[in-house]
Amino acid sequence: MESDVRRICLTVAYDGTNYHGWQIQNNGNTIEAELNACLTRLLGCPTEVIGASRTDAGVHAMGNIAVFDTVSRMPAEKFAYAMNAGLPEDIRIQRSFEVRPDWHPRHCESRKTYEYRIYRGEFDFPIGRSYHHFTYRRLNVEAMNQAASYLVGEHDFKSFCQADAQVQTTVRTLYQAEVTEDGPYVLIHVCGNGFLYNMVRIIAGTLLEVGEGKRSPQSMQEVLEAADRSKAGPTAPAKGLMLVRYEFSEQPDRELLQKE
Repeated sequence: MESDVRRICLTVAYDGTNYHGWQIQNNGNTIEAELNACLTRLLGCPTEVIGASRTDAGVHAMGNIAVFDTVSRMPAEKFAYAMNAGLPEDIRIQRSFEVRPDWHPRHCESRKTYEYRIYRGEFDFPIGRSYHHFTYRRLNVEAMNQAASYLVGEHDFKSFCQADAQVQTTVRTLYQAEVTEDGPYVLIHVCGNGFLYNMVRIIAGTLLEVGEGKRSPQSMQEVLEAADRSKAGPTAPAKGLMLVRYEFSEQPDRELLQKE
């Protein structure tokens, strides 16, 4: 019976180093493919997840979101335990819970927060090298933070989108864009209602040029207004990027919704 179908939501953390991104592809293994294979084995029938964010090859996540439908009566919170027993060690379900059957992670208002991590030093540091971008250059973090401030608000981010990306609109809203220091690390944090293909990595590459003195903080405004990919900096390497968290304006947890 259709009414027996349940929708289960997963919070998924993964090390993206060995994967060709989230979305299933023909040229290599992906996070989505591993989740689908695990659920198909567990449930004994073909099962596919719907992901909230299609992260690129080499990008990591602390809290990506995915949902799948099932008629299994397994308690929702137990799926995390069952799946983790069958997933590779670099993918772990942090939480599983039931949501409304019509709840879709890409069809509701949300905020995504990304962190881009840069390690500064004379030489790269081998521990954690898969999770940061290394530079031996001196960086003016204050100038980088000033430049980042121009990105806050609703803008056309076409300059920060890969040129051949197919999207209906390049307008997005950033609620936060700041650059901070943590010992030898420079951290770029951006939070927004959505991101274009390679947008955060292009922002990081442009901010690195500001930090190196190759462009002024004020030039960020000119890059935005140009709406031209060639005016922004290079695309920073994927390994420094982490999807930190998702926040939804509508609480998807079915048990909490029933209590309201």
